[in-house]
Amino acid sequence: MLYLIAVSLLWAFSFGLIKGQLAGLDSAFISTVRLALALLVFLPFVRTRWLGLKTSLLLFVIGAVQFGLMYLAYNESFKHLQAHEVALFTLTTPIFVTLLADALDKKFRVRSLLAALLAVGGTALIVFQGKELRPTLIGLGLVQLSNLAFAAGQVAYRRLREKQITMKDREIFAVLFAGAVSVSLAVMLAQGVSVSPSTSQVFTLLYLGVLASGVGFYFWNVGATMVSAGALAVMNNAKIPLAVACSLVFFHETADLPRLGISLGLLIGAVFLAEKR
Repeated sequence: MLYLIAVSLLWAFSFGLIKGQLAGLDSAFISTVRLALALLVFLPFVRTRWLGLKTSLLLFVIGAVQFGLMYLAYNESFKHLQAHEVALFTLTTPIFVTLLADALDKKFRVRSLLAALLAVGGTALIVFQGKELRPTLIGLGLVQLSNLAFAAGQVAYRRLREKQITMKDREIFAVLFAGAVSVSLAVMLAQGVSVSPSTSQVFTLLYLGVLASGVGFYFWNVGATMVSAGALAVMNNAKIPLAVACSLVFFHETADLPRLGISLGLLIGAVFLAEKR
């Protein structure tokens, strides 16, 4: 759980740092750079000789879906939706995590689903501030595709690690990022993207690639193997109220404190509900 909380704080802090910094850059370019930098971080640790072809390919596909497809769909959705609409529609990830985990285990965990719904409701309290919503079907579909891809990758990696208990995460994580880069790079090359990022955008991309994507995704997936599927589902939405709290503390922004307090309270309640035996 500590890993998931730490990564949620890392991603929450990222929102304030990157706000508006990458405007104008192509979404496939952003995804490719972030994932390529993350790959470089873990490349020195890779050890795959003992994995076997089947497991290596499975890791490659998991990374392609969880990180590659997720990023492409998420970044592309901003072309069709307002920022607050994207934020609101990402809240369904806990439900996808719960349902996918239950489907693979051939069980229906009512408590996990209730915890996921509680987390969605608590986070929506922060995100939805009565702003008018005019989503396009394309935009809505892209966000849900992104949510589903990220959820599927988490569940698949968690399930694989349960079977491969001797596997060391740091030795195989480069394989996941290789799969992710292959997807985003293929799309970028197909589009013939040509960009010239500014100095500030370069530093922002370095932060996103090395820390938010590289270190963040690594510890997120490691943390996913240490908690129940219900708790993992709930924690997918923790970054949003934490981002609001970070904005208050570090960036001196304003927020509805009662809403924030209730949201954090509901999130904590959802975690306890998911972990209750």
